[in-house]
Amino acid sequence: MTSEEHRPRDDEPARLPDMPSTSPSPSPTLEPPELATASTTPVDHAPRAPRTSRGTRAVRAIRAIRVQTLARTLAQTSLPFLRGILAELAVLAAAPLPPLSRPRWLRRLPHAVVCLIALGVGLAAMDELTSSYRLGFSLGTGSGFVLGASIVFALWRPVPAWWLSLGTTVVAAVGARSHTEWDIPIPGPDWPWSTPAMLAQAFVLFLLALRVPTRVAVGALSLTTLTTYVLAALVGGPSYRSTGMLGEPSYRSTGMLGEPSYRSTGMLGGPSYHSTGVLAVVVFVAVVLLGTALRGRREARSQLVEQASLTEEERARRTVLEERSRIARELHDVVAHHMSVISIQAQVAPHLVENPTDELRENLHGIRQNALEALTELRRVLGVLRSENPEDPYGLGASAGVAPDAPQPTLDRLDALVENTRAAGLDVTTEIAGEQLPLAPGVELSAYRIIQEALSNALRHAPGSAVKVELWHFPRGLQVRVVNSRPAFPAPPSPGAGHGLLGMRERVAMLGGTLVTSETSCGGFAVAAFLPGNGVEPTDDVTRTTTP
Repeated sequence: MTSEEHRPRDDEPARLPDMPSTSPSPSPTLEPPELATASTTPVDHAPRAPRTSRGTRAVRAIRAIRVQTLARTLAQTSLPFLRGILAELAVLAAAPLPPLSRPRWLRRLPHAVVCLIALGVGLAAMDELTSSYRLGFSLGTGSGFVLGASIVFALWRPVPAWWLSLGTTVVAAVGARSHTEWDIPIPGPDWPWSTPAMLAQAFVLFLLALRVPTRVAVGALSLTTLTTYVLAALVGGPSYRSTGMLGEPSYRSTGMLGEPSYRSTGMLGGPSYHSTGVLAVVVFVAVVLLGTALRGRREARSQLVEQASLTEEERARRTVLEERSRIARELHDVVAHHMSVISIQAQVAPHLVENPTDELRENLHGIRQNALEALTELRRVLGVLRSENPEDPYGLGASAGVAPDAPQPTLDRLDALVENTRAAGLDVTTEIAGEQLPLAPGVELSAYRIIQEALSNALRHAPGSAVKVELWHFPRGLQVRVVNSRPAFPAPPSPGAGHGLLGMRERVAMLGGTLVTSETSCGGFAVAAFLPGNGVEPTDDVTRTTTP
């Protein structure tokens, strides 16, 4: 060939070296100068890729570090929580369902209803697992019995019952997959949760949510959902009409345990079984929410009852303190009177003796000074006690009409008290027996207050009744008894807490006496108290306060 044969014609475009050509490549020594120059300089017609700079690589490295740090943080925060939930689910402690508080003859009604439900679910499970799942008589009957027994077991130990129900369902589902044949007609049975298994698991989760903390119930629900996903979306089963949990019928897959010759579920599901995974999860979530809500309501009511009991105890404690403060206000007046008498006698005593010695004057002066100091301290304490309610310093009520500086009442004023009660509408009679011996001022004051409170209770709770006040004087003390008959008409609602009996008990206990309050056989009420004459019961006797 000559060089003219390789030279392009004028009407033919020049062919660049990088373009394919069917003709053999010409010798470089025979090419024209312009073509030789083009061949030595490569021409790149494709777009150049952007070069990766060091800054881009650094940004990617920083992002990777951030992702790793976030993953590590999530693992550090979530793993202890999950580990705690799994630890609580591993505890097989008893958490029995309490019986009803009332009515008493229906206390065990919830347990009986649950046992009947368990019997029905167990029989239905035996039938479906034996016939539809084709597990055989032994495995089908045993699995159905365990599902029913797990509901009854959940009444006392809900966590072990949940493990038992879930494990039985997994065994039945895997066993059904291995025992099924390809020629089972479509539609196949429900899988992986048969209807009895779903009911059993729902009742167990409900009873579990009623008895365990919320985080444990949520953990059990999460594990149940994960098990359902593994069974329905990963394990699958041959010859079942199914949608899996992702429901794609376009794959011919066997999942994790399938055979390559079956059209079945796999990870994206298949048209060969009727799945109940999504329905089961929805039912389980609903029952766990219901059980958690009921448990929260029960705990709230328990806290309210506990708070009410604490409030009642605090109110009773405050009432006791108020009654003791009222008694202290009255006794302070009595003690202050005696201290005043001591001071006056110590001041007058030197004038009753001719030529008293200096030692006698000094001793009497010391007695008088101590009495005055004690009297000053008593007045300070009495002022603090009365400052709580200046209008009612003795706690007798605003309408009592008792002046702050009035002397404390004794049994000498009993007749005036009885007349005032008769004017209020009660038929009051008095009976005094025995030799009247001198009594301590505190004993007379307490006896008067007990009679006064008993008459007030009769006016308030037994209007129109007949009241009898009895006083028996004994060498050792005073016996007080106030008895009222049945009320003539119903008593109107009485405002106030009504702490009269409590005040009586405090007064009697302070003196070392005995108090008995009880209803009478005729529908009335009786108050009987014994008060030692000197205000202190002998040590060989037992002091008691009785309220039948």
